[in-house]
Amino acid sequence: MSYLEYNVKSTPTGLRKILYMNWPLTLLLASVAGVGFLMLYSVAGGSYSPWAEPQMKRFALGLAVMTAVALVPIWFWRNMAVVAYCISILLLLAVELFGTVGMGAQRWIDLGFMRLQPSELMKITMVMLLAAYYDWLPGQKTSRPIWVLIPVMMILLPTFMVLKQPDLGTAILLLAAGGGLMFLAGVHWAYFAAVIASGVGVIVAVFKSRGTDWQMLKDYQYRRIDTFLDPSTDPLGAGYHITQSKIALGSGGWSGRGFMQGTQSRLNFLPEKHTDFIFTTLAEEFGFIGGFSLLLLYSLILLFCIATALATRDRFSSLVTLGIGINFFLFFAVNMSMVMGLAPVVGVPLPMVSYGGSAMLVLMAAFGIVHSAHIHRPRHRV
Repeated sequence: MSYLEYNVKSTPTGLRKILYMNWPLTLLLASVAGVGFLMLYSVAGGSYSPWAEPQMKRFALGLAVMTAVALVPIWFWRNMAVVAYCISILLLLAVELFGTVGMGAQRWIDLGFMRLQPSELMKITMVMLLAAYYDWLPGQKTSRPIWVLIPVMMILLPTFMVLKQPDLGTAILLLAAGGGLMFLAGVHWAYFAAVIASGVGVIVAVFKSRGTDWQMLKDYQYRRIDTFLDPSTDPLGAGYHITQSKIALGSGGWSGRGFMQGTQSRLNFLPEKHTDFIFTTLAEEFGFIGGFSLLLLYSLILLFCIATALATRDRFSSLVTLGIGINFFLFFAVNMSMVMGLAPVVGVPLPMVSYGGSAMLVLMAAFGIVHSAHIHRPRHRV
């Protein structure tokens, strides 16, 4: 049976699609978003503005987008993968030409009602294209050099465009997500061993290039590395963020100081408390129990992505669902590692919790694709 025949025959219709949605996954997403609303209300000093109320509206819009995407057959998203990827590339090019500058980086396009960050969209469209590519490619060709080079170019093109903005954190996530999906698609491990060895060489070159004419990173990125290795070298400058973050994390203890009782956030010692460092506010107010509970919610969402991938029978649905799961895992793992001092500080938000429009809407659309794979998988006729 062909791919198209397989999907058309197994496609439910009408109200049945709504009933077939993965409602436990939707509830988990709403629960995580609810945590975000609560923390944004807290960091604003007990006010719905300026962060909690807009975030609620974005989540409501995100639910509508997710449902709309979910009701469309999964084979449509497979056929749209090339178009979506090309649009993302054009948007990244638009950022380069007339993007909005913020916090020393040019990453956004001002649409008037919101600022669009195309690099967030690229995280998903790249996964869609890679999944469509490996669905099309015969299995015996997966590890042949010429067929490995093509997806590598698909990954490196947006990575370099994002790195130029500069946005090191998103560039690393693109590389990691793309590489992870290639591995899951069956590319031989020897390629990854070669990449790891090359990565070690690049790291050495990065440190050797510092202060030379061919310096490979921006000065602020080197300061972030220095801060990661020893925050005490500049506690009031480059090390301020991570120092205050660790104080907030440690002061929370097991059960926290209580809702809206966190001193680091309430007294504005904690920078970016509503975006990248919002997890420290949660840990300070609700302690280890609160932080672990959020991590548990994230883990359950990830497990639902894996379960959906295993339940589908076509390669595209399985790979795109796993790719979205990889992206989601990288989001929260990198953010939590960053605020705990286990990784350098990079601009990666906490998914569904940090304040932000582009990341929220793109992530909800991505879970719409997960829902689409779940809804349109083959079922026994009753």
